[in-house]
Amino acid sequence: MRIANTVNDSIVDGHGLRFTIFTQGCPHHCPGCHNPDTHDPAGGREVSLEELIAEMGRNPLIEGVTFSGGEPFAQAADCAALAQAAHARGLNVWTYSGYLFEHLRDSGNPDWTALLAQTDVLVDGPFLAKEKSYELHFRGSRNQRLIDVPRSLAQGRVVLWQEEDPLAKFTVPES
Repeated sequence: MRIANTVNDSIVDGHGLRFTIFTQGCPHHCPGCHNPDTHDPAGGREVSLEELIAEMGRNPLIEGVTFSGGEPFAQAADCAALAQAAHARGLNVWTYSGYLFEHLRDSGNPDWTALLAQTDVLVDGPFLAKEKSYELHFRGSRNQRLIDVPRSLAQGRVVLWQEEDPLAKFTVPES
């Protein structure tokens, strides 16, 4: 698999502490992209899936794995295999893509379907500089959606991901 980099303890690439894999290669070339060094599919470095699986297991505090880029769906089969390994470890999976959920879902590409099926939250859509905002959680521009993929696939429509209130479990029910 060709990657640009990994981060072992990200708090900005999805909810909770995450192991983030920045895939190498992106067909979108969004103006103002945060990671333009990931665009060239020949850039970055080759790494085995086994190495990445071992690396994801080094930090016992991570809650999930994030595929960013680049464009993870350009290496969907490898990302799907890594996502399956993450799920086997009890980790959730977030995937960032410049493609829209509907395009990925309806593509007929079996590798895209496999990665989508292994994704818990999809941040979809191209980065649009005119929609950029620093107030957004886990996305760069307002057009991008945080999609609860399992619920969306089950319901046949986009269901947005809702962040849980971390204090809700400490709330005492009223009598």
